[in-house]
Amino acid sequence: MSSPLIDLFIRSLGETALMVSASSLATLVIGLPIAVLLVVTGPGGLVRAPLLNRFSGWVVNGFRSTPFIILLVALIPVTRLIVGTSIGTVAAIVPLSIAAIPFYARVAEVALREVDRGLVEAVQAMGGHRRDIVFKVLIPEALPGLVGGLTITIVALIGQSAMAGAVGGGGLGDLAIRYGYQRFDTTVMAAVIVILIALVSGVQLAGDRLAKRLNRRA
Repeated sequence: MSSPLIDLFIRSLGETALMVSASSLATLVIGLPIAVLLVVTGPGGLVRAPLLNRFSGWVVNGFRSTPFIILLVALIPVTRLIVGTSIGTVAAIVPLSIAAIPFYARVAEVALREVDRGLVEAVQAMGGHRRDIVFKVLIPEALPGLVGGLTITIVALIGQSAMAGAVGGGGLGDLAIRYGYQRFDTTVMAAVIVILIALVSGVQLAGDRLAKRLNRRA
């Protein structure tokens, strides 16, 4: 493999890392509050707001039901509005985040609902505020599940970031399409696949270990 190609690999890997890390951060910052909203306004929740819960659920399901490649194209005007362009690594972060946020919100919602109801009732009996229940009971107790869900989301983002290369998103997917597919360079294609497998395996291993350490019930 030539030196310019190695440099191209390094740059593409950096672009993929930027897309995945920025999208993961946006997913955590926005997706977790949405999950909390779905739990506290849901049946038996801390706040009686069925209409808000239903509307939030519809929005989340709507985005989750749309295949990523369609969402990628449909969001081009939104992406251009936010970052000024629809091509490039930074532009790809927008659809990646919008696709991952509802996915993680549902995964995190499941983790939050698995928290022992008795703990919540005990804090309520002691006069605990809703904010205390969310930040001192729900999120800490669900932390292993939240980390596990975020790990699954990051793994999905790695795959979707490669798909973003099909529409000029940059990164390893773009490299595989331009060199591996269009120029029939099987070495580049194989190398991209190996790197993606290594990335996914590394993220999954790190996420599993962190979730296990946080799980006080293990």
